[in-house]
Amino acid sequence: MDQPSNKQITANCEGKGILITGGGGYLAHSLLDILKDVECRVVRLGRSLERPTPPKGRAQIDDLVGDVRERNVWESALEQIDVVFHFAGQTSVYAANQDAVADLNSNVMPMLHLLDVCRVKRSNPIVVFAGTVTELGLPSTIPVNESQPDHPVTIYDLHKLMAERYLVHFANEGVVRGVTLRLANVYGPGPRSSSADRGVLNMMVRRALAGQPITVYGDGNEMRDYIFTADVANAFLSCVSAIENTNGRYFVIGTGQGHTILEAMSLVAERVAFKTGIRAPLIHVAPPQPQSPIEARNFVADSNLFVKSTGWQARVRLAEGIDQTIEAAL
Repeated sequence: MDQPSNKQITANCEGKGILITGGGGYLAHSLLDILKDVECRVVRLGRSLERPTPPKGRAQIDDLVGDVRERNVWESALEQIDVVFHFAGQTSVYAANQDAVADLNSNVMPMLHLLDVCRVKRSNPIVVFAGTVTELGLPSTIPVNESQPDHPVTIYDLHKLMAERYLVHFANEGVVRGVTLRLANVYGPGPRSSSADRGVLNMMVRRALAGQPITVYGDGNEMRDYIFTADVANAFLSCVSAIENTNGRYFVIGTGQGHTILEAMSLVAERVAFKTGIRAPLIHVAPPQPQSPIEARNFVADSNLFVKSTGWQARVRLAEGIDQTIEAAL
């Protein structure tokens, strides 16, 4: 299947009502950058009005303040909505470990509220959920595809997997049409992550631009798959355009290119130095304790199933994506 154009990817969004939860986050930021040129109505749902100014274009973009943990918020937010991009949630592994009930309320109950409101309303929207590749736990082999069994090793990943499986169940029941994208390490322009253990590459770009040291835990030899936000946004939209092939499933989303954490952070230092003439020092530090075992994983994605199902491909290489992240931060 050939790589579809942006116009083909967004064709199923024309004239639709689209709800984005986590409307102030950087996944929403990248998605809106594409949807702004589509004749549609987009509702950004978030707990605060403090979110980036919406981009100007053909889309009507409305902001709604509400907490996805509350069922009544879903009852109003889902009015005249055809597509839901569910990005909202608590994203820190360590916060989940400290308060499992709070994490359940943030990462599982919103999905259940969403699905049950759809059941009552009989609205049958497309629901695309932002999962994480760490749901499977510690990979036995790399690259990782959908064939590896799930053995989550953190509360956070257990709850993300629960939400994903609820979505599969309700999709199989015909209540919604739903798909989960398990995302590798996402980076790129946009608002800062609300969790200190997320968006690390973006954080190090900002540190390097400020002349502060770039820090690497330990030797930094753990392998990661870094995927650019614009590629992720296209993946979410591809789920909608190819919903016949994606409904009721989950997919592993990455570039298929592995880089050690040390390589990635060295590249940040190099590209910032090229842009500014100032090279930030790179220092190795001991990781904070206790450290989750998920931090020691090696991961590279095999996204061939998603490519075959939708035609999507990751386009942005790491150096190019870092350059775009630097430009946006200057």
